[in-house]
This record gives sequence, C-alpha cells and structure tokens, in this order.
Amino acid sequence: MSHSTAEPPQRDLHALISEHSGGEGPLLPMLHAIQAAYGHIPQEAIPLIADALNLTKAEVHGVVTFYHDFRETPAGRHVIKLCRAEACQSVGGAALADRVLGKLGLDWGGTTANGAVTVEAVYCLGLCACGPAAMVDGKVVGRVDDTRMAKILTEAGA
Repeated sequence: MSHSTAEPPQRDLHALISEHSGGEGPLLPMLHAIQAAYGHIPQEAIPLIADALNLTKAEVHGVVTFYHDFRETPAGRHVIKLCRAEACQSVGGAALADRVLGKLGLDWGGTTANGAVTVEAVYCLGLCACGPAAMVDGKVVGRVDDTRMAKILTEAGA
C-alpha cells in the first residue's frame, strides 16, 4: 500500500473531521478515517481535531500515540508486523524480530530508508500453534524462520 508523502489539503481534513464529529465517541472513528485516507495522521490534523471536539492538542496527540495502529508518518510500501506474544516468543519470535530489526537497521515502527518496508510489533495474530507468526501487507504467515523472512524482505524490496 503506497501513500503520498504530501500533506493533505486542509479542506479534506475538515471534511473528514466534520463527517465524524456528530457521533458518540467520535475521536477514534475520526482518526481511523483520516489514517485510511492518508496512511497516517498528519500533524496538521491534530489542532483541527482538537478544535472540533473541544479537546486539547495534547489529548488528541496522546490518543494517536497510545494506539499502535495510528501512525504519525506514512508507512513503507509494505508493512510487516511481527508477533510479540508469548507463544511466538517461545518458539524463536523474539530472536527473529531482533535479527530482522538489526538487519534493516530499524527500531519498531521504523521504515527502511528506501521507503519499502515498515516493521511493526503486533501482539497475537491467532497463529499460536504455528509461530513465529507475521503479517505481511495484511496476510498472515506462520512458521516464519530466517529463510522465510529473508524471502519476504527480498520480495518487499528491503
């Protein structure tokens, strides 16, 4: 999934914000809509959301940074989520994750310099019996070892 790095026009943000501001508990649906449209939550959206919902910018920013699914910068063209839950860790998931992050020179949530891959942590993909598990562009993959991960990274252009 590729997203433009240009900031969205103000009117588009205003439209998304006003579309979701009338419901109950509008902040999360609003943030999801903005991220779906732009691939991340642009900095310029924070004060607009705060004004629309009578919140402080700090409160909105706190919600964006609390939930792992929201991004403050665009993701890479491919998103690889590595399971960090205990079942996957017990069969080598933690070591695999360390090797992947080390090979790519990234921290969790980081994107390769060429913009090809973002690596994120996820806490259970439901493949506990087939760990270590990963999700690659929304597709769940089980029994991920170094060979399989190398193939995934190569195909993603990392």
